Amino acid sequence: MRIKSEWFRNGAAKTPQQTASAMAFIAWRVAQNMLKQMRSASFDIEVGLQYFAFMREVLVFLAQVLDRMAYDRMGAEGRTEFITALVRRMAEVLQENEDSLLGVPTAGQLSHYDEFIALFNELADHYADFGYGTDGPDFAFVRYLGHRIEALMPAKDQRWVVDQIMAIEVPEAVQTLQRAMAGVLSTEPRTARRARTATAGD
Repeated sequence: MRIKSEWFRNGAAKTPQQTASAMAFIAWRVAQNMLKQMRSASFDIEVGLQYFAFMREVLVFLAQVLDRMAYDRMGAEGRTEFITALVRRMAEVLQENEDSLLGVPTAGQLSHYDEFIALFNELADHYADFGYGTDGPDFAFVRYLGHRIEALMPAKDQRWVVDQIMAIEVPEAVQTLQRAMAGVLSTEPRTARRARTATAGD
């Protein structure tokens, strides 16, 4: 999966909020790509409630992965600002899409924004128990997502979905986020594009 993670402003450090905004967009793309690949592998994920339930679970997981990445790259204060801004931006993107496709919840119901925030807060303590190393999230970290997704799937897919998540989808997603985070946080000047000219005799 190709993700553009370069910044146009050369050599400037980014604030945690800027980094979070960029990574929230990238995480949304990564989650969409995961869903697309799952469908291509013949897993049934229907447009509507199941689609957004899947997206919420994956985005919470990706936010947890990005939080661990931020731990290694930012100070404590920067990390807190980053994860707060990241989760809020994810919630905004979800709300925009859910309100558009499913409609705005009725009075007395949680907004789609608040529903995502509530899920993130509920699962944060669960994910906090899992390990994260140089290779990314540990076995239990990834398996937990797999079982969360398993509960959303029809019976015919439940036998295989955990293996699909653990062996295929998460490794690719984590690699994409690692590359993107490195690109977004880089302060190296962007390489200028040069016109290519053909030279006779080369």
